[in-house]
Amino acid sequence: MFLAVIGLLTLSAACQTAYAQDNEAAQTEQVVAADDEVVDPFAAAPNDKPIHQQLKKLFIDGGATFMSLVLLCLILGLAIAISKIITLSIAQNNNTKLLGQIEDCLKNQGVEKAFELCRDTPGPVARIFTQGLLRVKDGQGIEKAEKSVVEYGSVEMGKLEKGLSWIGLFIGIAPQLGFMGTVLGLIQAFDAIEVAGDISPALVAGGMKVALITTVGGLVVAIILQLFYNYIISKIDTIVVDMEDSSISLVDMLVKYSK
Repeated sequence: MFLAVIGLLTLSAACQTAYAQDNEAAQTEQVVAADDEVVDPFAAAPNDKPIHQQLKKLFIDGGATFMSLVLLCLILGLAIAISKIITLSIAQNNNTKLLGQIEDCLKNQGVEKAFELCRDTPGPVARIFTQGLLRVKDGQGIEKAEKSVVEYGSVEMGKLEKGLSWIGLFIGIAPQLGFMGTVLGLIQAFDAIEVAGDISPALVAGGMKVALITTVGGLVVAIILQLFYNYIISKIDTIVVDMEDSSISLVDMLVKYSK
């Protein structure tokens, strides 16, 4: 939820320019009667509103329906991403230390002790080692153990990638919702022109504002989730490479100490 608030702050920063432009029309009409001095039409009015009030106004101006959906995509996507990062951090154990302990067990105490060590150690690498050592302990041979390590490595890799499709879904949906809000905003603008029978900036300003805010909101959400997605992918790649390297080292140990 904290990161969701950060995402909303980013949305506010991206949309403040559009919000300031809404006040420029009022600035251009202000004239000082005393010396006929015209106020600079491009000068932005001072904004003393707190940030949460600005966010609330942008949320309402963008249309509560579509902005709520965009915000929901951000919250759900961040929730999945954060839980995934925590899971991957737990799974990233010190495999070098584990391999050293396994080698010590194989050298001095046998396969049974190495199997118990891996069984009691959390993490995907330890679970893969457990399956390989189980085959050796049951007398199925090194080839069966190696095959088991490869097969369970694929299973553990699938578990690491579980949930990424949902993050990708929210990355795709958020900008689409923003673009849909854009189309609806343009429809509102053309409806206003049709009813009035005249083209006036005041008539189309409301619809165009909705279009801009929803589009920016969807794009900001997609960018935030894409950053998390890429970070998770890189973390998974690191763990998978470590798993493969550790598995090769385990098979070499089994061959060495089974002679």
